[in-house]
Amino acid sequence: MLMASKHLLKPTPSTLPLKLNLSSPGTISSFPLKPNSRILPISLKTFVLPYTSHSNVPGPVYSENPEDTSNISARLNVLKKKLEVIGFDTQMLKTGQYSHLTCPTCKGGDSMEKSLSLFITLDGNHAVWMCHRGKCGSRGNIRAIVNDSSSYGRLSQITKIKPKREITEESLGLKPLCSELVAYFGERMISKKTLARNSVMQKTYGDQFIIAFTYQRNGVLVSCKYRDVNKNFWQEKGTEKIFYGVDDIKEASDIIIVEGEIDKLSMEEAGFYNCVSVPDGAPPSVSTKVFESEEKDIKYQYLWNCKEYLEKASRIILATDGDAPGLALAEELARRLGRERCWRVKWPKKNEVEHFKDANEVLMYLGPDVLKEVIENAEIYPIQGLFNFSHYFNEIDGYYHHTLGFELGVSTGWRGLNGLYNVSTIFHLCLDCFLNFIFNLPLALSLLLKNILNLSVP
Repeated sequence: MLMASKHLLKPTPSTLPLKLNLSSPGTISSFPLKPNSRILPISLKTFVLPYTSHSNVPGPVYSENPEDTSNISARLNVLKKKLEVIGFDTQMLKTGQYSHLTCPTCKGGDSMEKSLSLFITLDGNHAVWMCHRGKCGSRGNIRAIVNDSSSYGRLSQITKIKPKREITEESLGLKPLCSELVAYFGERMISKKTLARNSVMQKTYGDQFIIAFTYQRNGVLVSCKYRDVNKNFWQEKGTEKIFYGVDDIKEASDIIIVEGEIDKLSMEEAGFYNCVSVPDGAPPSVSTKVFESEEKDIKYQYLWNCKEYLEKASRIILATDGDAPGLALAEELARRLGRERCWRVKWPKKNEVEHFKDANEVLMYLGPDVLKEVIENAEIYPIQGLFNFSHYFNEIDGYYHHTLGFELGVSTGWRGLNGLYNVSTIFHLCLDCFLNFIFNLPLALSLLLKNILNLSVP
């Protein structure tokens, strides 16, 4: 059993590298009114999109030249037929290009966004896809000709590292927030001062204004994430993935990680500036895959890109959402950062069966003081095999009040000893010995002195 203080001693810098445990298995209306009630209303997808090969689709006959146009066209037709069976719209698909489509698995969520990216190799034989919605993540690949030996369409064509885009507020057309968007954030208890400090801006998209969360490092714009009135999210393509608010944790020994940009702003309203948000939301579940390398850990690339900030942290508080994806995100972060320096937040109850979901909900309905208290009462992240006394409170309490039925144990066989000692089961032996030691020590010492040393002890 382990007793832990709420305050960790700061280890030496040599003990604080970013730990990647590679062996581990790996709607908002335009401007909604603040709810009248203080009670808010509260399918996991597989990572691999299932598909089957279709032998009834005849393979084309083609010459030995892999660049023969007729060969490519024939293979592409076969590939399209297979993709259509899975559920893809293939009308606009071309070889050597990325296509943004509606995911057959999640259908783009409530907004039906085209969140899936699909690439077809130049020879028309191989298609690879991945859905970028945080709560889906489906991916897969398929070949037109399974036994094709052509090297013309190797996957290396789609895994090349692309240079990161350089962007500015001017190039993106970002503007200061209008009064309507400031009022929207006000309904969520986010002040104009906090919005200004974090450079929250807006952009004109069609006939509407959308929120722009600017991702900066060392004061320079690195990326930008957008949110429209229908709660659709998207990011600037070709930009580097980093934490939102990473400049706020440059010299921090304690770091708070949340799941969304508004949660980061909410933490600031409660007085916590040492907070960052992940850029991509939460996964649907904990992955069972084994991490092979930094390059292949694509979903969590922002951890690697911010490695120098995380190495300095002695305590990392995981304040992700309280739903299943949020808990999965906390686990994915803990297994990479090192559970031994991670702490977790337990969101307060909103009623008998539900808890508040995230930092902004707590801020809106309970206020900044309660949010601050929740963070200050974060618990050490559970490590398998280690426990503290709170896990056994009911047993210890029941044992002390003799409500469990086995507290007095069985006779030792010696009547003179039964008043001092008893025999317990193996399961409760440690607890029995501990409590006997605490409660019987004064009596045992007194009798020992009286009977053995023949001394008079009051």
